[in-house]
Amino acid sequence: MRTTVLVAALAATALVPQAPVQAVAPQAPVRAVSGRLGDCRAGQLCLWAEPDFTGTRQVHELSGVDIESCVPLKPGATVQSLANRTGRPVTAYQSAECEETGEFETYPGGGTWTPRTPYQVRAFKIWEN
Repeated sequence: MRTTVLVAALAATALVPQAPVQAVAPQAPVRAVSGRLGDCRAGQLCLWAEPDFTGTRQVHELSGVDIESCVPLKPGATVQSLANRTGRPVTAYQSAECEETGEFETYPGGGTWTPRTPYQVRAFKIWEN
């Protein structure tokens, strides 16, 4: 019975004339971010205070950072976007002491641009490969 009703409904739909399709003007695509990558050179870890690589930028290089040591940001400073071009993995921490009780995320070093971190970054650690 169900099959018969379904077939009848489909057949009736096929006989109904279709309205002509109207052309719709295309709209500009919506962009989630500014569309540009932050300015960050090879060998650098770049941190921005605001999303989308805006606001105050901090630049850190391997020559100024102890590998596998926690590097806290200045008190009150936070990061909301970053680019890792160090060639090494970098872990960004919500905790200023690199505690793993808060949020943390590791970003590959081959060239990672993150326009919006999922939390306020307050410290980081650069790892050996």
